[in-house]
Amino acid sequence: MPSLRLDTPVQYLKGIGERRADALRRLGIISAHDLLWHLPHRYIDASTVTPLARVRVGDDVACLGTVIAKGVLPTRRSLRIFHAVLRDSSGVLECSWPGQAFLDRSIEVGQTLLVAGPVRFYHGKQMAPREFVVLADPGTEYEGIAQGKVLPVYPATEGLSHKVIRTLINQHLDALVGLSSEILAPDIRRKFELPELPDALRAVHRPKSLAEAERGRRRLALDELVDLQLMLGRARHIARRGRVGIRFVIRRELTTRLKEALPWELTKDQVQALREITGDMTSSERMHRLLMGDVGTGKTVVALFAMLLAVENGYQTALMAPTELLAEQHVATLHRLLEPIGLGVVLVLGRQTAAEKATQRARLASGEAKIVVGTHALLQDAVAFQCLGLVVIDEQHRFGVDQRATLMGKGDAPDVLLLTATPIPRSLALTRYGDLDVSTLRERPPGRGAVRTVLRGATQRERVHEFVHEQCLAGRQAYVVLPVIDESEKTDLRAAATMAETLRAMWPDLTVGLVHGRLKAEERDATMQAFRTGHIQVLVATTVIEVGIDVPNASIMVIEHPERFGLAQLHQLRGRVGRGTEESQCVLLTTSAVPRRLKEFAATTDGFRIAELDLAERRQGDLLGERQSGVAEIRVARFPDDGDLLEQARALSQEILEKDPGLESKINQPLRRRAVERYPRAEVLFRVG
Repeated sequence: MPSLRLDTPVQYLKGIGERRADALRRLGIISAHDLLWHLPHRYIDASTVTPLARVRVGDDVACLGTVIAKGVLPTRRSLRIFHAVLRDSSGVLECSWPGQAFLDRSIEVGQTLLVAGPVRFYHGKQMAPREFVVLADPGTEYEGIAQGKVLPVYPATEGLSHKVIRTLINQHLDALVGLSSEILAPDIRRKFELPELPDALRAVHRPKSLAEAERGRRRLALDELVDLQLMLGRARHIARRGRVGIRFVIRRELTTRLKEALPWELTKDQVQALREITGDMTSSERMHRLLMGDVGTGKTVVALFAMLLAVENGYQTALMAPTELLAEQHVATLHRLLEPIGLGVVLVLGRQTAAEKATQRARLASGEAKIVVGTHALLQDAVAFQCLGLVVIDEQHRFGVDQRATLMGKGDAPDVLLLTATPIPRSLALTRYGDLDVSTLRERPPGRGAVRTVLRGATQRERVHEFVHEQCLAGRQAYVVLPVIDESEKTDLRAAATMAETLRAMWPDLTVGLVHGRLKAEERDATMQAFRTGHIQVLVATTVIEVGIDVPNASIMVIEHPERFGLAQLHQLRGRVGRGTEESQCVLLTTSAVPRRLKEFAATTDGFRIAELDLAERRQGDLLGERQSGVAEIRVARFPDDGDLLEQARALSQEILEKDPGLESKINQPLRRRAVERYPRAEVLFRVG
């Protein structure tokens, strides 16, 4: 066998072979480098293993024992509980896993288990393990690595347990770490108090304590975030270099008239966002800014000021929305705000007749139409602008990169303003939108009704329905949201279609509508339009109403099975009420014990706080949300915990790129190589001169 290198195929490492290499490939482990960087996703602290006979009720302990008996016990509530009895030299302890009867197929009598969790009293002392690891199979001795140490637990796959992966990594760790070279300068490591890379890798895979493992992980996380910020910073540099934008001039004509006509004062956040946007638009560089604001914070008004700045400079501006209903709502809002100024808005939709489309296209091509709002229909080849100066894209994550680029390409380097109503913590914003400038709106303009969120159980369902019925008879409107469309034998979840039928039978004096993702767009939009105009009093829906629905008269929302939704998704749903001046109610109707996460959600309406709770709950999950072309995956960093690391990585990458944009100097070439290895998009970015 040739000498070991980090690019050596993993199948040639001792103890692996072709069969295990195939299993490792399912985990993305192809080379020796991949094996080294297959990091633990959790740890079990076995540094203080408690003898089974010494555990006390109320303790949270780690214990080691052999399974001497096991079984599944049913309960009166049809909940099946897996039990196992462990024994060590001091005594025995019963362990209980409620609702995890499937463990009966994987835990065997004779196995040695390491278990960790709280001890309670239930017909005697009993542990409810939060974590467990099979250390040895029946008839074999456990490997000894756990006792007195912190035990790493690795992502595993079928046919390759985390125990086997732990053994393989531990077997090759010293050799592989020895091949890993440090590329951060000593002064940077001292500045951020970082261990050297080889030491960090050892600490992550073979820690003596949880604190040591965390120090090692944070070093690896900083490396990952530095590479990401170098890539995003390089993308921003290339986007701006050679792309001279339109240099708009502040004329205070239309913008001043709009400000004077507004029936309310702009919030401090709106004023600050306008300063940032105006600064971009009046510079020689092309604007590429994201306006991020919680539900009801007034993003549309801020965008309109930017649009009027373009118009008063002789340019056209286009706002693209993901649905026809949302586009129509934007037109209604803009028409109301622009009426005192005497400006009109052109609407471009796919469902318009050929004659309507021809008329609108002619107005755009001639320059007569200054402000246009549309859907994907704006992307058609037949749509041309005389002089497009500003592109505004609402709910920008709903459009692909190519679609956004197509609209931007209809002008000569127009400025770009992206809008999103999905509030995210600053740390995640810097990760997901690191190549954009970001403005944030948190304050809500005055005049919005408050939204009160309440939690109700299954026994209160009838009272909830009575309340909804009374409110709708009094002239209000309501949403009833469910997580699924149809009933299924595999789940006890209530379904939207069944709920709509039930409510129609229960409330013959009300009109009940139904919308979900399987409806044709025309049918769905027609139902939503009927709800907007008040012809439908109760709208039963799935999450298709999550964004883009503005019905001020809708003041009630009932969400069935809220435990099945993410917190950020619940917040977006709740944002559909409270859009008028009346106080609104959001009722979370649960069918089981209320989890803490829902109590925390009900206690706040701050979208950014909810986003932090959601992010902390999901941990890694799909950290970057809907995938955007070229956006890198975050594997080691954890948010919001590592927000400080991201700030450090961003500052460090900016400092490096200001001195060496292409990372061409001898000292920076290792950084460039690593960024290219980690993030494929970086290869293209750094190939550009």
